Amino acid sequence: MSGMEEQAMTNISRRTVLQGMGVSALATALSGLPVLAQDRSAIRIGYAVSKTGANAAGAGISTTPNYLLWVDDVNKAGGITLSRLGVTLPLEVTEYDDRSSAEETVRAIERLATQDNVDFILPTWGTGANLAAGPTFDRFGHPQLAGTAVTDMAPDLAKRWKHSFWMLGGGHDYATALVDLLVKQRDAGTINNKVAIASVADGFGIDLSKAATPAFTEAGFELVYDKTYPLGTSDFAPIINEISGLGVDTFVAFSYPPDTFALTQQAVVASFSPKVFYLGVGTAFPIYPGIAGPNHDGVMGVGGIDPDSQALAAYFERHTALNGQAPDSWASAITYASLEILQQAIERVGDLDREAVANEIATGEFDTIIGKVKLVDNQLRSLWTVGQWQEGKFVGLAHTERDGSRDPVVPKPAWVAAD
Repeated sequence: MSGMEEQAMTNISRRTVLQGMGVSALATALSGLPVLAQDRSAIRIGYAVSKTGANAAGAGISTTPNYLLWVDDVNKAGGITLSRLGVTLPLEVTEYDDRSSAEETVRAIERLATQDNVDFILPTWGTGANLAAGPTFDRFGHPQLAGTAVTDMAPDLAKRWKHSFWMLGGGHDYATALVDLLVKQRDAGTINNKVAIASVADGFGIDLSKAATPAFTEAGFELVYDKTYPLGTSDFAPIINEISGLGVDTFVAFSYPPDTFALTQQAVVASFSPKVFYLGVGTAFPIYPGIAGPNHDGVMGVGGIDPDSQALAAYFERHTALNGQAPDSWASAITYASLEILQQAIERVGDLDREAVANEIATGEFDTIIGKVKLVDNQLRSLWTVGQWQEGKFVGLAHTERDGSRDPVVPKPAWVAAD
């Protein structure tokens, strides 16, 4: 690492015990500790997340706010109890901006592990970055709770990197769930047999497209358009104009947040309003209705929640109060649940033994905001895979595996022309 790079990292790092535990309470907790814990004032947590660059929008909604909320929740509750050390300690945070660069992510993780000597490292945002960071987490023995990575490689990665945990499933899960839903709509005569797919040429889009193309074909759909577009594309008029003349009732885009928003806006302008309009990451974001206006109603995408869950409602309220914005209705709750799992695993182990904590995460059952969770081969398998905006909420649809599902609305309402 050059002197300039190191200085840049130093400038953006911060280490602070977040408010929530008063000085007197901390003093009481630290009094009479065994010698082993006398030099301990906090449990050190580190992470590198995109605050600038192409991934900043996604990280700023699904990841960083949940890290802030978890630390705030833990510290307001008094900290995490380390029974074997005889102490309850607050969380202390060191954070870096990885600038939406996988190389920066890896460098920051190395620094957190070797120079900052944090106790646990939280993952970054996005599929590609988490895949790139996996070997580094594994090398330093830190549990990697990947709450924003979708990959069909998860089963193999969990075997290769024993401390890695994959919380969002694989492209096959999302693709086959969508196809199953659409088969029912086609068989009911609600939609025709023609499908158009556009996917971003990045980890997420490639993984989903690779799974979806054969799934649609095997289900007897006619794929009249199936192409990728470069990461960073902002003008989708050529794609929309080409697809709009193909007679499709179903448009599917495995997109990232900037693309998701642009595709919506440009489809409205072009009056391209198919019966099923499905988008990728960003559809479940709380800002999507503001971007799409009344046209958000009926739009489908990855994820979803149970809108009747009291635990999720309380989480949404705390998240909004602390961060000034609601969480998304997909990866946010999964990310926060992964932190609850980490906390409960640490408390069960009773100290900061990362190997023991990782083993507890792999084998234990946990109470979380999404319900009871027990990982299967280091993976969360009970997921919302397809959601839809209905009456102001991005709800999980009927074919998914969790309780609280809703029936899909097909066709979606026609676009309302912009003023």
